[in-house]
Amino acid sequence: MFYDAVANTHGLQWDPFKALVTPRPIGWISTLGKNGVVNLAPYSFFNAVSTDPHFVMFSSGGRKDSQRNAEETGEFVCSLATYDLRDAMNRTSQHVGPDVDEMVLAGLNPAPSNMVAPPRVKESPVAFECRYWRTIDLPGPNGGPGTHAIVLGQVVGVHIDDAVITGGKVDVTKLKPIARLGYGDYAVIDQVFELTRP
Repeated sequence: MFYDAVANTHGLQWDPFKALVTPRPIGWISTLGKNGVVNLAPYSFFNAVSTDPHFVMFSSGGRKDSQRNAEETGEFVCSLATYDLRDAMNRTSQHVGPDVDEMVLAGLNPAPSNMVAPPRVKESPVAFECRYWRTIDLPGPNGGPGTHAIVLGQVVGVHIDDAVITGGKVDVTKLKPIARLGYGDYAVIDQVFELTRP
């Protein structure tokens, strides 16, 4: 099949786009509001975008608390959502007011960061401490005003649980990150293979 992506004339019951760009890692973004309340939200439009220096991004549909807090305070933390934390991650996806601490809501424990103020998720085996760099507002249909934005941050600190390191490498099968597949579907990475580049 082929469909016009601008007009979105796929004719299917649900838009297939999110199910085609998969798997997508889930960045669990923690920020602090001006009121000092912790905000924690999962973003499946998340990824690493640079290695020298390290940068990550998350994309927000609508100007949500994570984006606003990162812009206002200049900091955020991205903890990794893993299979063992899937239920807690899902609880933090609900829409609540900016006065609600989602870590408390999900029964998680905050752990202090070393270089930024927002806490990381203590239960997560990986966390990236980030300094906010900039927001890129994306255009809407036909170049009009849009509702989505990309938030970019430079990684200034990385936490890795020693239990997931084997032979000097991160063992992704011990990490078991979960990924969004589209619709209500998720996957866990628990099997890998290697390819040698030519």
